[in-house]
Amino acid sequence: MDAITGGPGSHGSRFRGNAPGVAGVFTLALALVLAGCGEETPEGATPTPDADVAAAVPPDAPPRDHFFENLASQCGQAFPGQLGLEPPGDDMLEGDELLVVHFRECEEDELRIPFHIEQMDGEWDRSRTWIIRKVDDRLELRHDHREPDGTESEVTQYGGFTETAGSANRQEFRYDQEYADGSVRGWRIIIEPGVEYVYGTIRNGEWTWRVDFDLSEPLPDTPPAPWGH
Repeated sequence: MDAITGGPGSHGSRFRGNAPGVAGVFTLALALVLAGCGEETPEGATPTPDADVAAAVPPDAPPRDHFFENLASQCGQAFPGQLGLEPPGDDMLEGDELLVVHFRECEEDELRIPFHIEQMDGEWDRSRTWIIRKVDDRLELRHDHREPDGTESEVTQYGGFTETAGSANRQEFRYDQEYADGSVRGWRIIIEPGVEYVYGTIRNGEWTWRVDFDLSEPLPDTPPAPWGH
């Protein structure tokens, strides 16, 4: 899975600790539980969404602000998901794992969205957190990868920035690395509150790896904190 491992083009046979790549972009490594509006939330606790963060933005605000607000509106909730697209030969996921996105921490200019994976042996991989920030007139996506002891993985903090206006429901982040073959790689995120959250890697505008989450009904319990948080 390209996006989970190390860079929009690098694929990585191991699911944990890689950078973007489904073919290279998705090194996985998204939500958002408000960290208490500046207050630290105890591990395993369910933060309360911050009304100020999720407050409606002006109708004439840039699409990125509406996109950010749509993500923040899910704060404090977790949702189930499944593998949506995986290229032939990719063995990062078998396809039957339970995937959970937790909108865990929401601040005015930063959202932290852990991505949990219940592996086929019943153990949980809690190594990934998607971080989305407002930076000047763009949005930035970073992948925070941790080991079980909380230390940073060898490959972590990779990501990129938006280069176009996008829309309130869809944004694309270009990987901040050039490829010899001239391909453009990165990530795409789709958010429709109450309907779906989609995350995956793209190459030249096409999906290369994707996970889909159903936002119609939140899980009754939120997962514990991701490793290192």
